[in-house]
Amino acid sequence: MVAVIIIVIIVLLLAAFAVVGFNKLRKSDIGAQEALGGIDVQLTRRAELIPNLVETVKGYAAHEKGVFEEVTAARTQVATAAKGDDVAAKAAADAALQGALVRVNAVAENYPDLKANTNFLELQKQLAGTEDQLSFARQYYNDAVATLNKAVQTLPWMFFTGVAGVHKRDFYEAPVGQQAQPQVDFGTGTTTPPPPAAPAGS
Repeated sequence: MVAVIIIVIIVLLLAAFAVVGFNKLRKSDIGAQEALGGIDVQLTRRAELIPNLVETVKGYAAHEKGVFEEVTAARTQVATAAKGDDVAAKAAADAALQGALVRVNAVAENYPDLKANTNFLELQKQLAGTEDQLSFARQYYNDAVATLNKAVQTLPWMFFTGVAGVHKRDFYEAPVGQQAQPQVDFGTGTTTPPPPAAPAGS
């Protein structure tokens, strides 16, 4: 009788431990997925500001057709990437749009009236704010992924990855030199290079 009770207790403990492991992995995975959604929100918000920026700049530099086409293509790339779960595609679209925005700002350098335009300045302010939020969202996602990846690769949680349907996720790594949007200094007419790349998940 005692042996049966002991066996039952062991089985219950193992079942409870399995439930804890399953829930831990699922919660970590859901947290990473939600964090990725936060990146999509900021990427989409920034892309939505682009048409107004383009129209404002066009009013002063309509002949810069190539620059506007590049921005439009990059915006479309962001919209497409935001609909999927491919982290690398999101990072590439992010970098492409950043580069296109830098070229728009470079065009603006040639038009003093444009740089003083209230609408242009407000859009620049909104874009800068969105970039700050995007930077935070990237770091938040990478932190969530670091937590998840540690769990799925360490004992005892790694034994529950198959049951939980949870696996390692990719970090959000923009191409080197594209982790932050270079800022055009309208006061001096120079472009400040982006800071060195920081390791993912740091």
